[in-house]
Amino acid sequence: MNLQTPMIIVNFKTYVESTGKRAVELAKQAEKASKETGANIIVAPQFADLSKVAEAVEIPVFAQHIDPIKPGNSTGHILAESVIEAGAVGTLINHSEMQVKLSDIDAIVRLTREKHIVSCVCTSNPSISAAVAYLNPDIISIEPPELIGSGIAVSQAQPEAVTNTIRLVRKVNDEAVILCGAGISKGEDVSTALNLGTHGVLVASGIVKAKDPYSVLRAFADATKK
Repeated sequence: MNLQTPMIIVNFKTYVESTGKRAVELAKQAEKASKETGANIIVAPQFADLSKVAEAVEIPVFAQHIDPIKPGNSTGHILAESVIEAGAVGTLINHSEMQVKLSDIDAIVRLTREKHIVSCVCTSNPSISAAVAYLNPDIISIEPPELIGSGIAVSQAQPEAVTNTIRLVRKVNDEAVILCGAGISKGEDVSTALNLGTHGVLVASGIVKAKDPYSVLRAFADATKK
């Protein structure tokens, strides 16, 4: 996958508003905003909805997680091959709601490289971001957990967390795409994130639970083009 930036990754989480048929509807709204503006919008639906969403839209689709396993005896785990066959071209790793050990992040990033899919590692602070940078993921997304779902954007409330992440990551990794997430809910938050030096945002409830998700998606997409 060509990592076109700026980018917007929409994590569907497990909200009712982004489950089943609603997941497909939301993905189509993201696709519409992407096509109208040229913005790179990526969606990350639940595993049960992956194939339906991937078949319904032409924008990139990510898994929400994969496990560092090989085919075989791993009941209940998420196999990279299964999400790839379902249509995923990348995966989130180490989201604050699905954290894994650093050694597992390393193993998963290596697995994504082997399988030629995009790795997006979520981090909670600048120092962890720097540690992750040594593992050479494609994307690092800084998300202070206390701001997730708060409606208070990290780019506004903790700009130093974003700028320090960029500074520390760039000391060891010149290539990773850097995003920020947590509390992103309006176009201004996206503009601020980009002005701080990021390549885009990772967002969830700000879009998924919005009264009019398309309008928010369009505002985000427009903000990446200013």
